[in-house]
Amino acid sequence: MDTGDINIRTHIDAIFLDMDVAIPLGMIVNELVSNSFKHAFRSGDKGDILIDLSYDGEMFTLVVCDNGAGFPEEVNFRETESLGLQLVTTLVDQIDGTIELQRTEGTRFIITFK
Repeated sequence: MDTGDINIRTHIDAIFLDMDVAIPLGMIVNELVSNSFKHAFRSGDKGDILIDLSYDGEMFTLVVCDNGAGFPEEVNFRETESLGLQLVTTLVDQIDGTIELQRTEGTRFIITFK
């Protein structure tokens, strides 16, 4: 797939994470960004993928989103046969987090954890 017209933007606060959180978080980001490249954009499309990690003093929030085709309404990401999304939900549970999907203007996954 030609990814030359897809921009990856990041906004990551200067934070330190325990390895028990950092490794699963990296795997979550990898899977969600890979899914954006595979499913959100057709060859030749232009678009953006955003990775945002912030900390408000109490909770961490990870947002991985794209402005591509959007996540199908008929698919429940929590009960899919996709091994990648099964891995994401398992890893979110592993870090005692919550995950939310927004389907406006593309696909936006919001993960919060302590």
